[in-house]
Amino acid sequence: MTRRRWIADEVCGDRAALVGEHAAHLARVLRARVGQEFDIAAAGRVRRGRVAAVSLERVEFELGGEVCIAVGLPLTLLLSIFKFDRLEWAIEKLTELGAARLVPVIAGRTDAHLAQAAGKRVERWRRIASEAAEQSRRANAPEVAAPAKLREAAAGVQGLRIFLDESEERITLKQALRERAPGQAVALAFGPEGGWTEEEAQGLRAAGWKAALLGGRILRAETAAIAAAALVAAELEADS
Repeated sequence: MTRRRWIADEVCGDRAALVGEHAAHLARVLRARVGQEFDIAAAGRVRRGRVAAVSLERVEFELGGEVCIAVGLPLTLLLSIFKFDRLEWAIEKLTELGAARLVPVIAGRTDAHLAQAAGKRVERWRRIASEAAEQSRRANAPEVAAPAKLREAAAGVQGLRIFLDESEERITLKQALRERAPGQAVALAFGPEGGWTEEEAQGLRAAGWKAALLGGRILRAETAAIAAAALVAAELEADS
């Protein structure tokens, strides 16, 4: 039987623990008991964990041998902030697809109310990503960065950098990926509803980002992000 995987809140040597709501869920809902075994992810490794102590505030594990895991993907996504319920669904699915880093972006056409409220949502987004990582048996959750303006978010990103742009008429995402060197990381940037401003598109190009079209259909922001990430994930997994 496949053991459920948890991402540890605390790790010290051969001991690990879940705390707070994390522990309460395991203790109260799943009725964990001493001696029960789970897979415990910590610091990018997954080890077999035997429950050593259980309370509603803390569940402790003794860590054993390492468990084989799927390698994460070198994929960064810059997501211009859109309606929070749909954005949260996208965060969950992008985590399942293996994204390593998610950056909420405040773009020129981002709704002002959403941009203002986004900072208060970051911890919730990180919790959603952590839960999705456990469900999909990842070794760790993706980094969910604090919201940032486009120029700041786009700076310093490594690898093949592509921004999705409906006005691009020549190059598709699939074609753009042909320029990727073996083993090279990929970053994707998605505009808000209404798309990038001309100034933003020019700034991205000047910074070395390449424009690409996802396809001929008009997609919701969350659909576009998931479709593009799935396409890139297939490309990245071909390296392994």
